[in-house]
Amino acid sequence: MINTVKNGCLTLICADLDAMPLFSTDDQGQRFGYEPAVAQILAQHLGLELNWLFTRWSDFELALFDNKADAIWCGCAITPTRKERFLFSRPYAAFDESVLVCCDANIASPSDLEGLQVAAIAGSTNMALAKSWLGCQQVAFSGQSDDVFADMIGALTTGEVDAVVDDEPAFGELLTDPRYKLAFTVKSANLWGAAMQKNQVELKKALDSALNSLIEAGSVSRIWRQHLAGITYPSHCFTKLQD
Repeated sequence: MINTVKNGCLTLICADLDAMPLFSTDDQGQRFGYEPAVAQILAQHLGLELNWLFTRWSDFELALFDNKADAIWCGCAITPTRKERFLFSRPYAAFDESVLVCCDANIASPSDLEGLQVAAIAGSTNMALAKSWLGCQQVAFSGQSDDVFADMIGALTTGEVDAVVDDEPAFGELLTDPRYKLAFTVKSANLWGAAMQKNQVELKKALDSALNSLIEAGSVSRIWRQHLAGITYPSHCFTKLQD
């Protein structure tokens, strides 16, 4: 039996906001999108019930280290800095990063952002990318908001910022809105994994084994095609196991 914070359950931390096709939650508490679908088959494979702990982005780490959940499962990119604090599962996703602008913006590359206001979530890989673009003014949005993604899009709409940087699929449904367009995409292929406490070695082994089986069986690729049909399935990235 896998040792989890709640017997018989896999409890995962995420934000309760609409970021389709990645994830969303309806009024009945049902979860939809790529991340919840992969999490569901993962829990089933492990013989566990899936529970979600919803909290703000800024509180993810606190909730994990307070033993309120087993792992963070919410677009958590695997970076060297984060690996100093967390134990990561093998990747279950890999995404490039994109820049969203208003439809009339003349922006097609990082150089076009010189002197402009570029929004990203504070402390994110997206903010790190924005900081690499010389001449732009980074605007950090706090994860303490109830819906930081909506806050950034609102700022773009009102002209408070000129561009928003986020992971490519986060902008999915917005691209049907004629007010916005993708300016460009950076081929960063950030790996996403479940972030656990450093001592959760046995849990990591269980998650890795289950994810390996689901990926090899084609279950993850089927979910990818269902929710992320416009993005190429990164099969080469999923071969990269984490230490």
